[in-house]
Amino acid sequence: MLKVKLLTGFLTLSLLGTINAQEQISEKSVYLKVNAPFLAIGILNAGLEHQISKKYTVQADAFISPWKSFAGHELQNYSVSVEGRYYFNEAFKHWYVGVNLAGSAFNLQKWNYWNDNISESEDGLTTHINSNLYQKGYSISLGVTGGYQFQLSDRWNMDIYATVGTSQGFYKGYDRSTGERYDVATKYNKSGEIIPYRGGIMISYKLK
Repeated sequence: MLKVKLLTGFLTLSLLGTINAQEQISEKSVYLKVNAPFLAIGILNAGLEHQISKKYTVQADAFISPWKSFAGHELQNYSVSVEGRYYFNEAFKHWYVGVNLAGSAFNLQKWNYWNDNISESEDGLTTHINSNLYQKGYSISLGVTGGYQFQLSDRWNMDIYATVGTSQGFYKGYDRSTGERYDVATKYNKSGEIIPYRGGIMISYKLK
């Protein structure tokens, strides 16, 4: 009987503690965010970060790079991501870690093709100039985010972050000088790698 009473008392205290914690965060904050460095070059990366508890938030954001040509390179990329974050202090303040899931569609030229080197096709029958080649397809990424939020004022924050993880890409390669594919795959090429795929400096405004 004593054990039952002790267990009941413990559960009651735990429940009261949970209710009290929930009451302390009854006003859950929401921040509207824009990635300042990308905005400066005509790329939009914006999102919303919503508080779900004292130390946890969830963020959804979109990345839109509309450039058919940027400094001579294809740079079209459209992506969305969702991320859960844990703050070591409290939501929207100081250090945090998160888990990110992102999907994107792209028409771009990989950085390792930014040269005029001659490359041989996979079948060995033709050659191409690297700077004429670009890739079109989609990717799915899963990674870990680390960052730090500075509180600039009552409503303004600055969020510095980076995400590293696995990116699984499915694409077709084209030669812009001919419009033909330079790869020999009948459908999509597949590539998987561990890379940094998100990052920047978000300027955040508190909506509520």
